[in-house]
Amino acid sequence: MEFITFAESTLNLLGFVVGLILGIFAYIGFRNTGSPTLFRLNISFFSIGIGFGVVGFGYLFESLVLGYTRIDTWIQTLGIGIQTVGYFFIAFSHGIKSFFPKSRYFKSIIAPLFIIPANSIEHIIRSISFILLVYGTIETILSYMENRKRSTIFVAAGLGLLALGEFLGWYSIVFPKSVLYFISVSTKIVGLGALFVPISQVPLRGGVKFGNNL
Repeated sequence: MEFITFAESTLNLLGFVVGLILGIFAYIGFRNTGSPTLFRLNISFFSIGIGFGVVGFGYLFESLVLGYTRIDTWIQTLGIGIQTVGYFFIAFSHGIKSFFPKSRYFKSIIAPLFIIPANSIEHIIRSISFILLVYGTIETILSYMENRKRSTIFVAAGLGLLALGEFLGWYSIVFPKSVLYFISVSTKIVGLGALFVPISQVPLRGGVKFGNNL
């Protein structure tokens, strides 16, 4: 098993564990409070964790069992797609109003993400993930400006790091031989870790500010 494949598998499996832990805490909070937002976050974190797991276990299976030296790209695309479902539920927890931003200046920034040579499904999925996470980050920052709660800072930081991770992941496809992929996955794991701080308080306090709905 090549070192690069081992490192990719390890990082994704770590993301799998962190995502499941967050999902468990969100589920406990939902059981205690009955909050629909926590139920959506429960689905979100489990989806993100499963997405990491698909990539991590897929890499291990193809490398150790099948003996492949190059991992099939469809595994990566499937894992990213499942994660995107989780990001959608995070954005939905903010009461998402529209998928694409109305500002033409913001559109000019994100449009190049969809217009690159040899476009693929993974490019588009990562672009969608980036938009959803940026939306969630902006909404959380606006929420913090209204309530000034410390837990909201961790949510904004977590979503922002997830967005940065997806952005770097998009560039890792454009530059496949760089270290951007490792930085991307590591950044996303750190983002999940930041989200763990407020989510872990839910079972203890019965609630935490996540957007305007909880």
